[in-house]
Amino acid sequence: MRVLFVEDDPMNRRVVRDMLSVAGITVEEAPSAEAGLAMIDASDFAVVLMDLRMPGMDGLEAIKRIRERKDYKAQWPIIVVTADTSLHIRETCMAGGADELLMKPVAMQPLFKTMATMIAVRSKQAGAARV
Repeated sequence: MRVLFVEDDPMNRRVVRDMLSVAGITVEEAPSAEAGLAMIDASDFAVVLMDLRMPGMDGLEAIKRIRERKDYKAQWPIIVVTADTSLHIRETCMAGGADELLMKPVAMQPLFKTMATMIAVRSKQAGAARV
């Protein structure tokens, strides 16, 4: 399985990459939203992990652009990974097109559980859409 992690902080990318690699998951890293969008154009991923606060384009704008795509990639599971503790951050992210939100620092168990749930939900939705 391949996961895209869009995150500007190299230490945060390393922590998540190390966690996922234990399970044999390949993590492709994008240091900016713009780089992440380019990687989505070029490759396929099972899940996109998206930081919110990055220089240049923020994560919510990147999610919006992914959801506006006219291909199957618009339906990929997107999990926001953020340190933002604003009162309405969950609602903001869900309204912006995210599937779920995890708070930093990310713990291994919630990360794996959330990824598995989002992949299952999106797979079920894709199957229902084909019927």
